[in-house]
Amino acid sequence: MADDLIHDPNAGIDRLLEIMRRLRDPETGCPWDIEQDFNSIAPYTIEEAYEVADAIERRDWPELEGELGDLLLQTVYHTAMGEEAGHFTFQSVVRAISDKMVARHPHVFGDEARDKSADQQTADWEKIKAAERAGKAQQGTLDGVAIGLPALLRALKLQKRAARVGFDWPSTDEVLDKITEEAAELVEARDSLTQAEIEEEFGDLLFVMANLGRHLGLDPEAALRAANAKFTRRFEGVEARLAARGKTPADSDLAEMDALWEAVKAETRKR
Repeated sequence: MADDLIHDPNAGIDRLLEIMRRLRDPETGCPWDIEQDFNSIAPYTIEEAYEVADAIERRDWPELEGELGDLLLQTVYHTAMGEEAGHFTFQSVVRAISDKMVARHPHVFGDEARDKSADQQTADWEKIKAAERAGKAQQGTLDGVAIGLPALLRALKLQKRAARVGFDWPSTDEVLDKITEEAAELVEARDSLTQAEIEEEFGDLLFVMANLGRHLGLDPEAALRAANAKFTRRFEGVEARLAARGKTPADSDLAEMDALWEAVKAETRKR
């Protein structure tokens, strides 16, 4: 019966759960899968989430379908290990998130009115989450902001939490002034302080840059991804022009590559 389930293409999530159970079987499963634990799988989970975001960024819908499957597998993997350890099951995870979504949307699943502004819905959402944190004995303003988040994303979340209780600059002018101050401190550190102190000042500058993005209504992570993509496109353009000359970057010099870079930029702006 289990083999029939595994080979049934229409069996849905039950098929995937059984596949994972078989992979983790201590006697007949895959040696690699049997050896894994939460810590060893967590990096793959993060990687798969980024690959989902990458497929969305490229509007590659067939690729997104596959990447979403890979991400779903990560959930199944963690829940299988949780069940083996007696912590939770796939069904309890599904039940918990379903309960949470119903509780957080009383205007859809309860008796509250739906005629609220987006700002009011956001405020109500934050009140519900604050109540949930209180129920978990998370009393501090910054409690619950996951330590394992990418640093730029965690900076943004920390700043948003602090802003909710009034710890925030009133406008972008003060943030820009702080950036100037932090940049000057970084220059001073570079010239006279230790590497650890330079790193600290560099981190301070990045933190304030993330705050500026928030004040401008921008997602710093998305902005940096876009900058990475732009740099990649332009540098590939430089490489293509060098190749047309029968050269590689290793055969070139900064002056030549910088001139080609400016040519690529100019061509891009004309489109």
